[in-house]
Amino acid sequence: MTTRLRTAHTADLDPAELRAARALLHDAFDGDFSDEDWEHGLGGMHALVHDDTGLAAHGSVVMRRARHRGRWLRVGYVEAVAVRPDARRTGLGGRVMGALERIVDRAYDLGALSASEDGAPLYTARGWQLWTGRIHALSPDGIVRLPDEEDTTYLRPALAGPPDPAHELLFDWRDGDVM
Repeated sequence: MTTRLRTAHTADLDPAELRAARALLHDAFDGDFSDEDWEHGLGGMHALVHDDTGLAAHGSVVMRRARHRGRWLRVGYVEAVAVRPDARRTGLGGRVMGALERIVDRAYDLGALSASEDGAPLYTARGWQLWTGRIHALSPDGIVRLPDEEDTTYLRPALAGPPDPAHELLFDWRDGDVM
């Protein structure tokens, strides 16, 4: 089967491509991919893999901000990674991540993502490292700790080098799941 990888900004995806990506994520997450989850993956770069039957894999990277050791970092935050169920275990997730990692490595101070238990092996095999430090977010009510995110957040050192887990990461706030 022939596959084609394409990277494009959200602004360059036509409505049909966006609908196909949203449907893929809905199916891949068994209906547990909310509208807020979808919104989190928009506004950045997308990696899309098409095969002979349509969209087979998707992921995106969006910019977020995180403060570490008194410095605000540009974070390439990976979102909405999924492979169509019938195309899983064929390397398409790796192709999507390779394209997103190239963007993170060249354009951001740090890469970050929140992984499910099922997704974590893909990321760790590619060198993403579980963050062992504290995670906070700057909420509308002030700084809040996010202890539930501390065992699911993976980082990829990029332009700023590896962060020090002895110092917290303070992420910007967003509606829905903060991470």
